[in-house]
Amino acid sequence: MHPYFAIIIGVLSVAASAIFVKLASAEAGAIAFYRMFFSVLLMLPLFWLKHRQELRLTNWKQWGIMTLSGIFLAFHFILWFESLNYTSVASSTVLVTLQPLFAIIGTYVLFKEKITAKTIIAACIAIFGSVLLAWGDVQLGGTALFGDLLALLACALISFYMLCGQSVRQNISSTTYTINVYAISTVVLAIYMLGKGESFGPYPAMDWLWFLLLAIVPNLLGHNLFNWALKYVSANAISIAILFEPVGASILAYFIFSEYLHSSQIIGGIIVLVGIIFYTIDEKKMKKYFRKTIDE
Repeated sequence: MHPYFAIIIGVLSVAASAIFVKLASAEAGAIAFYRMFFSVLLMLPLFWLKHRQELRLTNWKQWGIMTLSGIFLAFHFILWFESLNYTSVASSTVLVTLQPLFAIIGTYVLFKEKITAKTIIAACIAIFGSVLLAWGDVQLGGTALFGDLLALLACALISFYMLCGQSVRQNISSTTYTINVYAISTVVLAIYMLGKGESFGPYPAMDWLWFLLLAIVPNLLGHNLFNWALKYVSANAISIAILFEPVGASILAYFIFSEYLHSSQIIGGIIVLVGIIFYTIDEKKMKKYFRKTIDE
């Protein structure tokens, strides 16, 4: 498979996530729980055959970070899935893609990474786009704005989840880290459901299909293809490709749910994506490319 073809499939796979959530009739906690539960079941054979010995080498600090990571991931899904009950698929997915900008603060505080002028400009562009996007949702009603807020909080939590992964993934394989975090997230979501009184079932047959597809398509197919493609293309290329998730999700939502977008939502969403693309582009490679183009 050509790596760029794999990336296209990966983008379409993660774009389908919001669609499957909206198609399910269950509450947000139940959808998130079964997404994680089925993901763990599907990953378990590979983990048990090839990586289970890593459990003995995992120390308490690493377990603590993975537990924190699982908690962040669980509540990211709860808030994001809940946001889809109030705002459009387009607004929700665009705001969740602000994750790189939330990570700026986290990497500065935790890893003392320098904040460059390019980072500040990119953040300002994306924030302006978010304000414009939110203004479009104000015109749609207060519930849409509430959904935007939930999506932003979900974005912050997935950023914390990624930062936890950055700090612990140096000494743990991707498979071991992922299945442990997913398992912890599953337990947290089960506790959340019990506390809130959400039902574990029964659900309509189609809901079980959406639960399973959420585990297979965006979790295992989408993100696994991105990880595979990293061997052949740069992380920046994949980061930029993932930013087109809201585009794919919006197109699917238009045909499946007849979701129409206000002009300010479209413009705001485009500005957000421009800001994040500007942030993820490698400056050195861009300068090298333009020098080569001028010389030619």
